[in-house]
Amino acid sequence: MGEIIKGKPVADAITETLKTDVESLKAKGIEPTLKIVRVGAREDDLSYERGALKRMEKCGIAAEVLELPADICQTDFVKALKAVNDDASVHGILLFRPLPKQLDMEEIKFIVDPVKDIDCMNPLNAEKIFEGDKTGYPPCTPQACVEILDYYGVDLKGKNVAVVGRSMVVGKPLAMLLLGKNATVTICHSRTSDLPAVCRQNDVVVAAVGRAEMVKGNFIKDGAVVIDVGINVNSEGKLCGDVAFNECVEKASMITPVPAGVGSVTTSVLAKHVVKACKQINGIA
Repeated sequence: MGEIIKGKPVADAITETLKTDVESLKAKGIEPTLKIVRVGAREDDLSYERGALKRMEKCGIAAEVLELPADICQTDFVKALKAVNDDASVHGILLFRPLPKQLDMEEIKFIVDPVKDIDCMNPLNAEKIFEGDKTGYPPCTPQACVEILDYYGVDLKGKNVAVVGRSMVVGKPLAMLLLGKNATVTICHSRTSDLPAVCRQNDVVVAAVGRAEMVKGNFIKDGAVVIDVGINVNSEGKLCGDVAFNECVEKASMITPVPAGVGSVTTSVLAKHVVKACKQINGIA
């Protein structure tokens, strides 16, 4: 049976490091500040917002929420977002997505200042990931996967890694981050021919396809590391990941649970990015 590697110890370790960084910034008269921009009041947004605010408080980071009406028009939204961009007291901007249908994301994604874009909404930050430019901000979930692997001592150098999922939210940026760790990466998806056989060839399998318990035990070779990014509800109405945990835990050497796995680390990565942005804006190495 594999070791169940939880996210909380990783999140706590990041938080402790950030506390020192934040104290150092405050000693210089600089207060790292996050601005959350939320349109409407979707329950999943509110849930993540509560977790983010709690994590910022633990790190000593100031956080503010700008709540905009669900029926806001494009012109008013753009005006509000530009005002946040121009606010010198704000170092990191988190815009909850998806936005209501009346808002044009194709315009909006370019508006957020790339320097303050701490969850990689602006394509300029996506470009930095693919270029290996460390001044950018990867999306928080892929970065959380890397933080977990680092914390638990998984050396990716020369290892074969399968990323199941090809979205720009997780799969593609995660593949680039793993390449940066000198892993050999295969990006898979729901239409990959003989997906179980492809995954079984890999030392690490990351499931980020958005389908409840899609990755079965026959996807995992003995001793592989399994990272489950998914958050779903199964046929019994229970929260689960993209991995059939009870099947895969018997074969894996390490495996993240759902809940209490990758999702537990994302707000700590968000805080890490706020501090990074604050340092970059203020010219601090």
